Amino acid sequence: MDAFHGFLAGHITTGAVGLVAFWVPVLSKKGGALHLRWGRIFNIAMIATGAFATGMALCTIADPLGTHPFMTDGPLVAGIFGWMMLYLAFLTVNLAVYGWLCIRYRRRHEAHRSPLWIASQALLFVAAANCAWQGWLLGQVLMMGISVVGIAAAATNLYFMFQRDPVPWGWQLEHIKALVGAGISVYTAFLAFGAVRLMPELALSPVLWSFPLGTGLGLILYHQAQVRRRFRRVPAHG
Repeated sequence: MDAFHGFLAGHITTGAVGLVAFWVPVLSKKGGALHLRWGRIFNIAMIATGAFATGMALCTIADPLGTHPFMTDGPLVAGIFGWMMLYLAFLTVNLAVYGWLCIRYRRRHEAHRSPLWIASQALLFVAAANCAWQGWLLGQVLMMGISVVGIAAAATNLYFMFQRDPVPWGWQLEHIKALVGAGISVYTAFLAFGAVRLMPELALSPVLWSFPLGTGLGLILYHQAQVRRRFRRVPAHG
């Protein structure tokens, strides 16, 4: 319990930083000083938040009711706050690191195809598939539905990584997808897991979970469209 509460304190602290920092790079001028500075802050906060969430999830899997004494259904607690949180933690860290690597490797695309980074996509796929399986065992449609996000993220990441000749601005599309995706993850956790204590009857509501996903997808599509529009206006010789 001491470990769990330590992870929880770190998770809340870094998650709160991420909740605020997310909007600065989204709304500020792309490539500007604010975008770069707050983008780094958000990225670091997301990696730390995911790491703390991993610790919380492992503690919950080991002792579901000990870590969540206000609940009575051990298998459900292990599923939602253990396996699903573990998957969301992997998803958050994966997207945060991937979004950073898209910038770092923008001029040497082949660097994405390292064995370690390919293995990380496989790990995300396994975590998402396990979340869906645990949801099937518990009859939790939410767990099965949210797993689709991780499977799609791993698949699209690999697709870009193995492209031999991507468009020069393709890394920007992936950067947007990854870091806004990490923002979707942290806001989903904030609304859903936080609601367990404030509004328990809404904690597992797909409607509540759909708000961050819908908002995030809208931001991804909008900013990706801006990138495409900007680069398609550039003459071929430019």
